[in-house]
Amino acid sequence: MKKSLILLLTFCGLGPGALAQQKSSYNAYELFHPLWNYQSNSPYRAGSGQPGAAYWQNAADYKIVASLDDQAKKLTGEVEITYKNNSPDKLAHLWLQLDQNSFSTHSRGGKTTPVSGGRFGNIGFDGGYQIAGVTIDGKPANYIIEDTRMQVRLAQALAEKGGIVKLKMAFSFTLPKNGHDRMGYLDTKNGPVFTLAQWFPRVCVYDDIEGWNVLPYLGAGEFYLEYGNFEYQITTSAKQIVVGSGELLNPAEVYTPEQVKRWNQASQSEQTVMIRSAEEVTEASSRPSKESITWKFRCNNARDVAFASSAAFIIDAARINLPSGKKSLAISAYPVESKGDGGYERSTEFVKASIEYYSNWLYEYTYPAATNVAGIVSGMEYPGIIFCGYRDKKESLWGVTDHEFGHNWFPMIVGSNERKFAWMDEGFNTFINFYSTDAFNNGEFKNRKFDMHRLAPMIFRENADPIMSIPDVIQARNLGWEAYNKPGFGLMILREQILGKDRFDYAFRQYIKNWAFKHPTPLDFFKAMEDGAGEDLSWFWRAWFYELWKLDQAVTQVQYLDQDPSKGAIITIENVDKMAMPATVEVELASGEKIRKQFPVEIWQRGATWEFRIETKGPIKSVVIDPDHVLPDMNPKNNTWRPASYRIPASNG
Repeated sequence: MKKSLILLLTFCGLGPGALAQQKSSYNAYELFHPLWNYQSNSPYRAGSGQPGAAYWQNAADYKIVASLDDQAKKLTGEVEITYKNNSPDKLAHLWLQLDQNSFSTHSRGGKTTPVSGGRFGNIGFDGGYQIAGVTIDGKPANYIIEDTRMQVRLAQALAEKGGIVKLKMAFSFTLPKNGHDRMGYLDTKNGPVFTLAQWFPRVCVYDDIEGWNVLPYLGAGEFYLEYGNFEYQITTSAKQIVVGSGELLNPAEVYTPEQVKRWNQASQSEQTVMIRSAEEVTEASSRPSKESITWKFRCNNARDVAFASSAAFIIDAARINLPSGKKSLAISAYPVESKGDGGYERSTEFVKASIEYYSNWLYEYTYPAATNVAGIVSGMEYPGIIFCGYRDKKESLWGVTDHEFGHNWFPMIVGSNERKFAWMDEGFNTFINFYSTDAFNNGEFKNRKFDMHRLAPMIFRENADPIMSIPDVIQARNLGWEAYNKPGFGLMILREQILGKDRFDYAFRQYIKNWAFKHPTPLDFFKAMEDGAGEDLSWFWRAWFYELWKLDQAVTQVQYLDQDPSKGAIITIENVDKMAMPATVEVELASGEKIRKQFPVEIWQRGATWEFRIETKGPIKSVVIDPDHVLPDMNPKNNTWRPASYRIPASNG
């Protein structure tokens, strides 16, 4: 017996349940304002989003000699900074970052810590730098220290366009147990795992936008640093193993002959090679028989360096293959507590896959090693080394490893200002992580398809902060959404629903290439994407990144021509709220046939409603806007039109 669908229309247009519509708050003049993102360029930054013909940035090279006392948990060192002023300005003073000073109840970071604490809080620890012997070109320096900033006042202004000065000082500090979840130490049964970051005074950035960038280190805002070359050495107990940013220069002096042999094997191996096993951790023969050892590292064209040290480290490694044919080395350092059940024994596999994926998609990885350290820090990134939570396993270990190594593109290669614009590294990273995760190991941890309708209430929360907010201004409960998720989903929508993968990827890669080891601003990124993709996206940047506007698309009316379904229909869609997006409409006919229409965002340039004609040979069963749930629509209930009533009688055939 065959059944046919017969629709009985109460109205030739909407059914009664769909007639009541919220009045639109949309304003096309606001969204498509011609001067909103319209700014003149300068010799330093081009209108195309590239560095301008006269672009400059200053440079800082570092030579650091330090000692780690693993018993007293104290670091002592000396740093020599060679600072080059490439700017067109004479500099009467230098500003440096003393981020360790934040780890004190007397610091601004300590005083702005809520009673409840929090990830970036500082409660009950009074640490910070002891600074001494500050000299400029060999002469005693005139300086002041204000919280996490240090100003060195020069006797003679540093010359523009090439002036060089050498700044030296001694420093020491006691390690905090957990410093803003970015450094600290973890006690394990075989000894502490020390993860050292923000461990030496670093020069602030002087740029063409703000001059000296001197926002204090409060906790949520990360870092903005000059590029340069680093040579550093760490002296500590011979029982300790040290891993750090860049290249280890003296492996034969710090590892046993057997371990050096294994390192050489790992550099040629696609599979993980054990350098120091769990069983060997407690064997005295796994370390050179000396009182102390000095580890020497070099890291070029970097903005920072970090290191980790422990007597408890299991070490393994494998080769990383880069697109140019060059090689790097994936390394993992972890205590025995992190081993087993999909734990850090898979870390090197994860590191290798992550680095190779981003190198092939975005820009080739630039450091000789990529090291993952299991410790007290839940997840933090530095050039060539990351610190991850020691309890992570399986999918969570992949996720944190992949995310933190994604940071070697943003902000380690593309050097944005994290202290002001967290989304330019966290959001970018969240975005690229979507694709690397789907690709890893044939989809082992593949994301479920995102239903943006279900995510919309989280993206457009009533208490949300704008993405374009300083991290220390964003409410702590909102940082995950405003710095990570919302910008990540926004870039995914831009790639998959607005520009398409080809145009997005071309523009994105050009942006990375042009700003590698330089300092782009948000406007540079916006302009670069527009120039590379060939679209004016000011409407998108404003609605998604600057404002707290919401998206609500609706199907508001269906009218048959001459009241006859066989002659076609006029369908009306509406943009109800202040944000706008392109529209996809799916029409299903009573016969079962489906017709899709796609419309660019320009349909909303002259108002909140748009009508279009569709050819039909019979009644319409339903009309749905955004049928695949790829846009974060706040009110999906008005996305679907159906006739007021219908019945399905049995045919006599």
